[in-house]
Parts: sequence; structure tokens; C-alpha cells
Amino acid sequence: MELITDLLNALNGLVWGKPMLFMIFGTGIFLMVGLRFMPLLNIKQGFKLLWSGRDKTIQDKDAVEGEISPFNALMTSLSATIGTGNITGVATAIFIGGPGALLWMWITALIGMATKYAEAVCAVHYREVDENGSYLGGPMYYIKNGLGKKWLWLGFLFALFGALASFGIGNTVQANSVATALQAQFDIPLWVTGLVLLLLTGAVVLGGIKRIAQVAGKLVPFMALAYVSAGLVVLITHFSEIPAALELIVESAFSPVAATGGFAGATIIMAIQWGVARGIFSNEAGLGSAPIAHAAAKTNDPVRQGTIAMLGTFIDTIIVCSITGLAIVLTGVWTSGIKGAALTIAAFDQVMPEMGGVVVTLAQAVFAFTTILGWSVYGERCTEYLFGIRSVLIFRVLWIIAVPVGAMGDLTFIWLLADTLNALMALPNLIALLLLSPVIFKLTREAKGVKAKV
Repeated sequence: MELITDLLNALNGLVWGKPMLFMIFGTGIFLMVGLRFMPLLNIKQGFKLLWSGRDKTIQDKDAVEGEISPFNALMTSLSATIGTGNITGVATAIFIGGPGALLWMWITALIGMATKYAEAVCAVHYREVDENGSYLGGPMYYIKNGLGKKWLWLGFLFALFGALASFGIGNTVQANSVATALQAQFDIPLWVTGLVLLLLTGAVVLGGIKRIAQVAGKLVPFMALAYVSAGLVVLITHFSEIPAALELIVESAFSPVAATGGFAGATIIMAIQWGVARGIFSNEAGLGSAPIAHAAAKTNDPVRQGTIAMLGTFIDTIIVCSITGLAIVLTGVWTSGIKGAALTIAAFDQVMPEMGGVVVTLAQAVFAFTTILGWSVYGERCTEYLFGIRSVLIFRVLWIIAVPVGAMGDLTFIWLLADTLNALMALPNLIALLLLSPVIFKLTREAKGVKAKV
């Protein structure tokens, strides 16, 4: 077992290393330039389309195909992305890479908007409908229907990596983070949290993507707004120090940061690598997960859904992650030597004594729970691609059972395996996006709902 763990550690270092990060970042730049910066120029338009894409207010009379509203499609994808990465991931990036990691996280997110846009465009354009009327899409389907039979092996690999990774990164690891956080903050036994999560997950997941989307459409905006509001209290309290903090972030992104207090110091490479890596881990741009949810949107316009989808990266990183990062830098706790979620708690606690830990813990718990819901969609679609429609119910039952197991187990190896598989999902997806880029550019040029033409 020790040998397997060592080999897996080596593989993990490779797949999350500089070559992979360069490929994800490079693909995003290629798509952004090819789209003539359309995603950045249409952020306002994206929010307008998002608002008009709510249930019962869809403006496009031809948008009759699909299962869930465009708004709920984004909320479903956000339910999977807004999670531990926004709290623990950001803190870890700053702890290792220094304040400059935050700037690289922002740059990664802005570039990642083009990747997320392209993923959703392909997902809607190449989606299928199964015998139950479910709309199926994502990398495995745009590989199958866009690239042809000779590339089917690539779609198979994505589905395999996605199905396996979902039980780790999207289920057991999330359940464990909820259980351990609630035990530490409120002394709630692990088995109690596991049982409650089992019941809540079962009540939602057994209803399929429509019920998941309905829950995500209400829970995600509420909890994100609550967390951001609490974070703004920290920022407002240190309002006069924001210019200096931003200057520190920019300077640290391009120069080494010396050791100070409990901070061990960081090089420019560390700032770049951890900023990019944790940014991608949080918003999942390039991993190919989000387009699975967007494929079910009620729309016939791939570009329209792509314009909405790209907001997922903006909301996740530019808004939510920024709140965490700025709170940590402004309060100065980044030099304390504390790491992980405890670093974020320390920042909030400084302004809201005792309440800060409660806010962060509850946010972490809810975010992790919604991640379990969102990733159930991804895992289910990957499983159906591999084994057919009859596997769906079996998957849902196994998914629900895995939750309490994760809540009460030691997941060191599972986390390592899932994190590795999560990165491997990106390879087939990025190859497909590059090969299908002419289609993406063509569809964007022909679209009427965007201001910038490619």
C-alpha cells in the first residue's frame, strides 16, 4: 500500500504540476484570443441573460429543449464548484505562495472564463437525449459527436476518470470536511453528521437533476450571498487598508516574499503555481465538469448558454474566492503560520470574535453539501455514458451510501486518488476543446446575442 501511495503521489505531482497547469492556462489563452476577448467584453450581457434565464422568464420562445432553466443550470454547476476550494483552497494558496497567489488566481479565472464558455457551447451543441428524456452532454459527448469514432477512447477516458473521481472529490471528501468541521466547531459526532447528510442527499439525489437544480437554485445563491456579506464586513472594517493590500498582492505576484512571522517565505514560481492550481481547483475551468450540467439547460442557443456558463468562473473566483483572500491579507493573519480553513476562520474571527468561526464553518458545511449534489450529476452522467441508462439508479444508491462512509472514514488515500483523477479529467477535455475550437469560433461569429464578434 505504501508503494501505491508513493506512486500515486508522484503521479499527482505530475498531473497537477507545471506542464498540466501550463496546458490548462494555455488553452484558456488560446480560446480567449480566438474569441477576441468576447467573454471579458460580455460579462454584463451574461448577467442579463442569467436573469432572463430563470424559471418562467425565459425570453427565447424557441428554447423548448432541455430539462432545467439556464439559471438553474449555472446554479447546479456552481453548487459543485463553490466549496472547500473557496475557503480552504484560497487559504492554502496564500499560506504557501504568499499574497501574490491571489493575483494569479484572478488571472486564471479571467482566462478560464473563455474555457468555461467554450465547454458550455460544445455541451449544448453536441448534447443527446436518452430514452428517459434526459439531456446528456459534456466532454464525452462532444468528443463522441464532434470528433467522431476514432476519438471515442478519449471520451471513454474522461467518463471513467469522472465517474471514479466523483466519489472522492465530490462525495466522500466533501462529507468528511462537513463532519470534521462541525465536530471541531460544535462538537457534533461524526456519525450524526453522516446520518443527516445521508438523509438530505437521498431526498435530493433520488429526484434526479431537476430536483438537484431546484435545490441548488435556492441554496447556492443564499449561502454565497451570506458568506460574501460576512466577508464584506471584514473588508469594510479594514477599508482604509485595501489599497495597501492590493499593492502587496500585485508586488508579491512578481517578486519573492520574505519569511515573516509564521510565514515561511515564497518564490514567484510558488505564487504562480499555487495561485493557478488552487484557482483551477476552485472554479474547475478546463476540467470538463460544468458543461455536464449546462447541457441540460432549456435552450437551443449554445452561445447564449456559454455566455451564462462563463459567469460560473467569475462568481466562484473573482467574487467568492476574493472575499476569502482579501480577508486573510487585510487582517494580516497570513503571516501567523496557521493554514487551511483555520486561516480563514482566524481572519473572520479577528473582526467578528467567536462568530467568525461559526460563519466560516457553516459556509463550509453548506458549500460541501451542495458540492455533493452537483457532483452527483457529473458522476451519474459519466456512469450512464459508460454503462447505459440502467446504471443510473444503482449509481444514485451507491452515491447516497458513500456519504456517511466518507463522513466517518480516514480519507487520506481517497483524497489523493480523487485529486489525481480530477486532474486527469482535464486532459481529454482540453484536447477536445482545442480540436473543436473552429466550431466554437464559428458558432460565436454567427450568434446574434453577443456584442463581440469573433
